[in-house]
Amino acid sequence: MKKFNLLYKVSFALILLFSSVTLFSLNSCAPSKAVAAKSGVQLWSENCQRCHNTPSPATFSPEIWETVGLHMQTRALITDKEREKIVEFLKASR
Repeated sequence: MKKFNLLYKVSFALILLFSSVTLFSLNSCAPSKAVAAKSGVQLWSENCQRCHNTPSPATFSPEIWETVGLHMQTRALITDKEREKIVEFLKASR
């Protein structure tokens, strides 16, 4: 019984430790002020050209750009705000 109690306490302590580390890691992913101040065109040119040639804004309809933005957000690891700025730029530049 004492071994079970000790194992339970150690397991609980490890869960708390890893939970706090995970929360700290998630908070450190917040965009910096420098990134938040960038325009959609800046974010588009910096993020989209890392992996491929950037298509013309006229390539897709505004609705398709929304879908592309959601897909590429997960691939490029950008924030919701960055995605919104990029998609708004692409939609306005058609």
